[in-house]
Formats: sequence, C-alpha cells, structure tokens
Amino acid sequence: MDYDSSLDRAMEDVPDIGGDEQRLKIPDAQTQKDGAFTRFTNLDDIADVLSREDEHLHRFIQREMGTSGKLEDGRGRYNGTFSEKDFNAAVDAYVDEYVLCTECGLPDTRLVREDRTPMLRCDACGAFRPVTKRSASSQRQQQADAVEEGKTYTVEITGTGRKGDGVAEKGNYTIFVPGADEGDVVEIYIKNISGNLAFARLA
Repeated sequence: MDYDSSLDRAMEDVPDIGGDEQRLKIPDAQTQKDGAFTRFTNLDDIADVLSREDEHLHRFIQREMGTSGKLEDGRGRYNGTFSEKDFNAAVDAYVDEYVLCTECGLPDTRLVREDRTPMLRCDACGAFRPVTKRSASSQRQQQADAVEEGKTYTVEITGTGRKGDGVAEKGNYTIFVPGADEGDVVEIYIKNISGNLAFARLA
C-alpha cells in the first residue's frame, strides 16, 4: 500500500472535531416488554451514535442496572421490568464515563488500552484518563448502604440530565430529581431504584 493510500485510510479514522457537546444527539431508548424481560430495541442505534461497540454498552447497562441480559442482533434483552427512563439514565451514565472528555466536554474520544489499562483519549484536546471497571458485587454492597426506596435525603444538585432533570450523587448512586436545578440543596424522596440509578421527587 503506497503512502497516499495509507494517509487516506488514516484520515478516514479521524473524527470530525469542532462544535460542542450538543452535537451528540442521542436517541431516546425504545423498550418492549417480553414476559419477565424487557427489550432495549434500539441499543445498536445508540451505540452507533456514541461510536462505541454495542456489546460494550450492553455490558455497562447490565452492571449499571444490576441485572443480567443478552445481546441479540443489536437489541438488549434484560431480566426484569425496566422503563425507557431507566435505560435513558443508564445511557447518560455510560456517556459520562466512556464518551465525554472530562477536560473539554466533547464526545470526540476513543477507548484505547495503554499497558493493559483502558483509557479514554480525546482527539479534540488531547486529554486522556483511565477508565476504571467497577466491581458489580462491591458496587451493589455500597449501594445498599447509601440510598433506600421510600427514604428522604438532603442532597446537592451537581448537574443536569439530558431531559433537564437535576442530578445528584450519593454514594455510588446517581439520583435524578425533576424540578431541581444545578446548585440547589434540596430534600428529596426516593421513589424507585434501578441498579445504581435512583429516581426521586422533591420532598
């Protein structure tokens, strides 16, 4: 293969750089009840938008939602009853951990391995950071100690979700609070929990 051909192939692999985080238009999760299971029917479409392998996203969703499942033809099938909101929240958590650059906030990143350590490298600003795989068993134990359904907690809203909900962190939980804004310190009531995602209302 000559130099020009090699250069063309290399340039095809370079992502478009520029713009901002809003360029990342993530489709809403589409779900389908299947007996004791819930199907995530457009998982492969979302993985394509994120430029990630569907198997990688699928494994993360299993861990995040504390369930088992199977990936078939780009569709996830998970043991239990989950809503579109559950899957959307899991995708948001995946984007924060495996897609967005923590330095510039852009999605122009690649997952690479350096000395067998998974790293997230940004093609926009050059930053890179390790990505730590969390232990599901230790995660569940920490979750059990942090947040319980039906309980009330005081939390600080530290971010905003894709749907405009306030987002708080407590222990290993990401808590979504409609009606709360970043910077607020609010009292919340935990309505339900899915994996390490919790959904609350203002108390």
